Amino acid sequence: MRDGQIKVFSGRSHPELATAICENLGIPLGKSRVVSFANENLMIQIEENVRECDVFVVQTSSSPVNEHLVELLIFIDALKSASAARVTAVLPYYPYARSDKKDKPRISITARLVADLLEAAGADRVLTVDLHSAQIQGFFHIPVDQLQAATLLCQHLNESLDLSRAVVVASDAGEAKDIGRYANRLNLPIAIIDKRRYGDDDKARAEHLIGDVQGKTALLIDDEIATGGTIVEAAKFLLANGANQVMAAATHPVFSGPACERLGSSPISPIVVTNTVPVPPGKQFEGLQVLSIAPLLANAIRRIHDGRSVSELFEPEC
Repeated sequence: MRDGQIKVFSGRSHPELATAICENLGIPLGKSRVVSFANENLMIQIEENVRECDVFVVQTSSSPVNEHLVELLIFIDALKSASAARVTAVLPYYPYARSDKKDKPRISITARLVADLLEAAGADRVLTVDLHSAQIQGFFHIPVDQLQAATLLCQHLNESLDLSRAVVVASDAGEAKDIGRYANRLNLPIAIIDKRRYGDDDKARAEHLIGDVQGKTALLIDDEIATGGTIVEAAKFLLANGANQVMAAATHPVFSGPACERLGSSPISPIVVTNTVPVPPGKQFEGLQVLSIAPLLANAIRRIHDGRSVSELFEPEC
């Protein structure tokens, strides 16, 4: 795809991120128009020539999630109809990422359905960041590049915080494997919270601790923070088990429902996240630090366009 011109377009979910990606690439943001009709139908018009271009559409999973997903599908279809040579869906936060398995009777594996919809719309490949489960890549029949925010987060943590007495903590057993890349980069020990969730009300209870946090700074790691209930409960549990301080880092700041109020009044500080999801002023609180994922995405887009390795962006994990 070296001969085709790079063009980046943005849906309405996170135009600030798309603009920052273009600034890093040194190109203007593609011109398009989205119209919402009175009957709630959408029309998307590409307002510049994309024939034989290598096109990237940036659309993250932010509220309203379903509308932004449909908007992305229409965007891809419009670009393919306009004779774009290749269309890559850039999904910093993949929609329905937690619906990746059939853990209850008669439910949809919606993350797989999203993959099917993207392919049916005409996407040639997908670029995303820190999937909730790596198996989602297997739902696709087209190339999927998954970026990792660990390098970005770890660099910031190393440069801005004292980690001499820190321990990396997984907020539940499911995160234990994923926090290894953080522990290796930061050269820190690991602890794991045995957390149990009962029902569908987002309430979780920490019951056991594997590892030692006595007299140490606990660094909670997760792929996303949704309602904030899990991470706040984990922080209280760690302090009750002897931790001196609790910090947190996560890739996706979903911050749904009462999350901002919970986190703002919690004992966790700082909370470091990236901007894979927009964090407007109304969702910001004391102790929150938001890092830009735009340079990483721009670098990956340039490598995909040039046909170079994307995995070379990441340092060895051990």
